[in-house]
Amino acid sequence: MTMTDTSSRLDFQLSYGDCDAVGIAYFAIYYRWMERAYTSWLYAQGIRSGEMQEQLGVVTVGISSGARYLSTAQVFDHLTCQVVLDRLGESSYRVGYEFIRDGELVTRGQMSYACRDATDFSKTPLPGRLRETLNLLPAPSFDIDLGG
Repeated sequence: MTMTDTSSRLDFQLSYGDCDAVGIAYFAIYYRWMERAYTSWLYAQGIRSGEMQEQLGVVTVGISSGARYLSTAQVFDHLTCQVVLDRLGESSYRVGYEFIRDGELVTRGQMSYACRDATDFSKTPLPGRLRETLNLLPAPSFDIDLGG
């Protein structure tokens, strides 16, 4: 697995532990890579997911997620997970994940997060620092219908 200091791209190779009995990537492994790519990118920007309350005065909660599987990935395939900014609202945002193999989009995932006040868990605006950081993410490279 490789990720440069501030890059929003995570390169990795699938192993048997990522795949089912016939060597096809198990659908749930994409979530592990999405979380790893996003939190590693945030960390490289100086924000620790588990310390947002102390750093930014808010907590973020996942409110929805999904993935669209477009092509089969198999054991030992080399994939890149590109983190992209799908949507930036006043108190919530959606991060996208493009899983690419040799220039082909294999899987497209997304996770939506909402900002909450750390004291009473009420809806709260995105802190300026988080908004500025999220705006560093690239726009999606592939135009696909995610449904919903």
